[in-house]
Amino acid sequence: MDAQIVSFRRGRHTQRDNQMIVASKDSKNKSDAEKLVGKKVVYTTSSGKEIAGEIASSHGNKGALRVVFETGMPGQSVGEKVKIN
Repeated sequence: MDAQIVSFRRGRHTQRDNQMIVASKDSKNKSDAEKLVGKKVVYTTSSGKEIAGEIASSHGNKGALRVVFETGMPGQSVGEKVKIN
């Protein structure tokens, strides 16, 4: 399943570099997003390096997902596609 990185998880004064907000076309509401919790997510950089993560929870009421990656994510990843396994 494909999804798209929307943003870093952030607050008013902080930004968490290893957590991203991901939007998937398959999850339209919060209950759809909660079914995907625990699945693995893989982001592939332009150089071919793969950064793995896991869906931690839903984010908001419109089906967005909060993904915790193993390492800090580059800023270029915002707007890019990821694979959900």
